[in-house]
Amino acid sequence: MGDPLVWDDRYRRGEHASSRPAPLFEQVVATLPPGRALDLACGAGRHSIALANLGWDVVAVDGSRVAIDLVRERAVLAGRVQTVCADLERGEYVPEPDAFDLVCVFYYLNRGLVPAIRAAIRPGGHAACAIHVAGQASAKLLSPGELRGFFLEWQVIIDRERDHDPDAGDRHHHGTAELFVRRPR
Repeated sequence: MGDPLVWDDRYRRGEHASSRPAPLFEQVVATLPPGRALDLACGAGRHSIALANLGWDVVAVDGSRVAIDLVRERAVLAGRVQTVCADLERGEYVPEPDAFDLVCVFYYLNRGLVPAIRAAIRPGGHAACAIHVAGQASAKLLSPGELRGFFLEWQVIIDRERDHDPDAGDRHHHGTAELFVRRPR
């Protein structure tokens, strides 16, 4: 995620403030009944807002105060979106166990948070993730096949890696791993 102040500046300039959800998100969320969702590293809230508009109760977490303010401004159903400004890299937010029907993690990697993400999903709940992949080992990017390894015993609904991220346009020159899984009951 990086320095929240750097991200504050990026959001003030209008960077990373897309309102359209990621393609994987659009593909999978329509298949689920509304419940309680967690959007980690939510940025300007494109997934949080889409979830709220579909009837979900959402906890949106990001380390950038500017991003969280954008979520609050953009949320039509503000009562359905609870915002939390917390630096995930510093452990300022850890999701409560068995609290969410869906956890979304889009374009953010914090390997240390994976056990808490898994624990936060109720039995029968889902995780939807799209994270950039590097061709070689990297602290900020996944290795090929690594995302799937975080959820080995879960039911896989979608598992794919793309050389080019259709959601990133020309901004990134690396692939993306997409995973949609269901926690066993």
